[in-house]
Amino acid sequence: MILTVTLNTALDLTYGVPALVPHTSHRVHEVTERPGGKGVNVARVLAALGHDTVITGFAGGPTGAVLRELIGALPHRPTDALVTVAGNTRRTLAVVDRTSGDTTQLNEPGPHIGSGEWAAFLETYGELLPGAEAVALCGSLPPGIHVGAYAELVRLARAAGVPVLLDTSGEPLRRGIAARPDLIKPNADELAQLTGAREPLRATRDARRRGAHSVVASLGPDGLLAVTPDGIWRAAPPSAVRGNPTGAGDSAVAGLLSALAEGLGWQDRLTRAVALSAATVLAPAAGEFDRAAYEDLLTRVTVEQHAPAA
Repeated sequence: MILTVTLNTALDLTYGVPALVPHTSHRVHEVTERPGGKGVNVARVLAALGHDTVITGFAGGPTGAVLRELIGALPHRPTDALVTVAGNTRRTLAVVDRTSGDTTQLNEPGPHIGSGEWAAFLETYGELLPGAEAVALCGSLPPGIHVGAYAELVRLARAAGVPVLLDTSGEPLRRGIAARPDLIKPNADELAQLTGAREPLRATRDARRRGAHSVVASLGPDGLLAVTPDGIWRAAPPSAVRGNPTGAGDSAVAGLLSALAEGLGWQDRLTRAVALSAATVLAPAAGEFDRAAYEDLLTRVTVEQHAPAA
């Protein structure tokens, strides 16, 4: 079983408009509604790949009820182990400009989590860890949760002997990386915020020195850069892909985790991550991927090792 943690789950709404023009009214031509939050997206992709997957985190209020109904209706359904809270689960809104392909994202902050609700989550997390092959800690922290929460969860996973991937940003990432997760997957902006460096290789190496066992950096259309104990790797799709990039990074996490659970090496992990990420850009919403494109891309992703050891 692969466990994904989403402390700030969301109901994802995606609006498609012919062109997004500031200060004007728009007619929305397409609307999709999906269960969301980074770890939920990861779990959906893992389940579609055939992995036994469990989602935990928080859900509450009318929006949380809709979120859980949508999870239960998925064709490839992860197990719902979300902890119920009093507050209302947040919504996120992605507006996709069909002319340019650009996406504008609006994210609500999420419900306030009380100390008793955090304690209930920790109990659930502790019960799930022994059965996990790997765990992904994903996304932002909702109000009320201390900034060192991910560091606490990393330490608990390491104590249980479970490989842990951390995918967050800002101070939660800074605190979490010091707890020595097995892998972090920041994007270029998150890396720069963490390290102060914009050059990808320098920033990725610096991030690893801060405590992560391995660092896989998302470089957008240029693919992934990985600094690991086994080497430095670059992986890229055969060409840039146009579409909705929302959730592409989450699919990369699913690719890395699924390959790790299957005992595959870094070349296969990165190939799968890049192929899934690109195939997600071609899908209508986060948490989904174009399966035909994914299978085609698996044979065409380029992975190069740039050094024998990092």
